[in-house]
Amino acid sequence: MPDTPLDQAITTTRSILTGVTPDQLGADTPCATWKVSDLINHIVGGQYFFEAGVLGQPPAGETDYSAGDFVAEFDTASARCVAAFSGDGVMEKMLTLPFGQMPGAAWAGLAATDTFTHGWDLAKATGQNTDLAPELAAQLLAGAKMSIQPGFRSEEGTVFGPEKTAPAGASKADELAAFLGRTV
Repeated sequence: MPDTPLDQAITTTRSILTGVTPDQLGADTPCATWKVSDLINHIVGGQYFFEAGVLGQPPAGETDYSAGDFVAEFDTASARCVAAFSGDGVMEKMLTLPFGQMPGAAWAGLAATDTFTHGWDLAKATGQNTDLAPELAAQLLAGAKMSIQPGFRSEEGTVFGPEKTAPAGASKADELAAFLGRTV
């Protein structure tokens, strides 16, 4: 059983990645301007982005991970990301990121939420079950409700779109997606 929310988010999203077929790469996603291939590139690249943030390095450029074995690349990237967060004192120190400073623990929370939510996006886009890891989804939703300020939201979805309402009886993962601006 994975230990941290990030480990759990990685495991959950990896299971969705393994269900993507090549004929789905051009399909639309809940992320307005992204196709499935773009979303895969973001999911894999995100692991490298979060690692770079921990290590104080600039983010890497764009790479088309969807053109190759994106599950294997995700495995490599997520292992590096987890290793970076496992470094001595990382969770307690202030990290300097491209957009400012953030405590390591908050950066790990953002990494977990981003990884999990884009896993939900991918599940939705490819017709997979979106009732993902209910306990983790509830934990990430509670954290998102505490940390996402109205100024982080815009119609353009620069960071997050306007909060949507999840239908009655929605799963916790669906509720998280709606809170983060997705139509469920």
